[in-house]
Amino acid sequence: MAAYKDEERGTWYVSFYYEDWTGAKKRKVKRGFRTKKEALNFEAEYKRTAKADMDMTMGEFVEVYFRDKSQSLKDRSIKNKRDTMNAQLLPYFKDRPMNSITPAEIIQWQNTIIEKRYSDDYLKTIQNQMTALFNHAKNIYNLADNPCDKVKRMGKTSKKKMKFWTIEEYRQFMTGIEPGSKYYVLFELLFWTGAREGEALSITPADIDFERNLLHINKTYYRMHGEDVITSPKTEESNRTISIPEFLKKEIQDYISRLYELPEDERIFPMVHEAVQHKLKQVVQKTGVKKIRVHDIRHSHAAFLINKGVQPLMIKERFGHTDIRITLNTYGHLYPDQQKVVADMLDDENIKSSGSTNNRSNVTNGDESTNVNPRQVDYSRDSSREQQRIGENSWENGGIYGTEK
Repeated sequence: MAAYKDEERGTWYVSFYYEDWTGAKKRKVKRGFRTKKEALNFEAEYKRTAKADMDMTMGEFVEVYFRDKSQSLKDRSIKNKRDTMNAQLLPYFKDRPMNSITPAEIIQWQNTIIEKRYSDDYLKTIQNQMTALFNHAKNIYNLADNPCDKVKRMGKTSKKKMKFWTIEEYRQFMTGIEPGSKYYVLFELLFWTGAREGEALSITPADIDFERNLLHINKTYYRMHGEDVITSPKTEESNRTISIPEFLKKEIQDYISRLYELPEDERIFPMVHEAVQHKLKQVVQKTGVKKIRVHDIRHSHAAFLINKGVQPLMIKERFGHTDIRITLNTYGHLYPDQQKVVADMLDDENIKSSGSTNNRSNVTNGDESTNVNPRQVDYSRDSSREQQRIGENSWENGGIYGTEK
């Protein structure tokens, strides 16, 4: 290695050849160092980073990691990962070579982090970032071992109480908003489609097929560094087309007609997440319904569909879940009587095939009201019974409305 003095500027510079991660030879010149030592340190660090030598420090490798992930991760994900690594990983291992960090040191680091009494969810997030960093080093840059593989992971996904509104609670909430206003139409869209908040805020007139009552969800909106950002949805499966009811189509159509020739590619709800959250809290307080998050309106749509007998696969497609297991893990507990439905179906089949008159009591009962399938009860016409059932089976009473991952 060699550094050179720039006599004209009074600074130092380096000029050197290096081998990048593909094995290609390249030349690098960098000027403006105050001292010869700074120039030489830059050259050494640059060569390690370019080749991704596992002698590089974690601080150096984090930059390699994000360089490699720049095309596969969204800006928001990169920011969240960086924030976590900067706060919880680099203060402990920034200057340590990647190939020198041991499982014992990972355990000591975990103990230090756990002492801060973060939530289980956040502990799991921190652990995931550490593990992902070492996995990338092992899988792509031939690090011998991932020290995280040899220790127990900290944190876990906590069992959270899922909150949602019944149809009656939602209607009570909507009495606090002026019909036809932008917030009225937005909350209608959220409740009756199950769209994510960012998806709803990104919708333009071009995304709605008014002739066929279809809503095309193909992007999402968020705010970063004071700028509006429109990007592709959360996952590939989140690109979807869903049917919307006639009344919702008309509400959206009437609302757009009052926006004075809004361009086809302009957002119909030009607001930020914080404004929606503030409006939700304001109306909840005004109407007295139970407090939920904006995202819980999506859960409310799912609960409504399940109450109407809609099966998980249809909900998966409508919600844009990547895998049916996500749907089942999130909402499976809202199907409490499906085992009974299966048993009754088998009973009915046996009766048909055997010609037996020894039918189940609810099949032969003269009162036809007892023959109603519980999944086919009209939600709106039987709301009092449904409210009672939900109350009896509420979280506080340890009932059927289980946990969400």
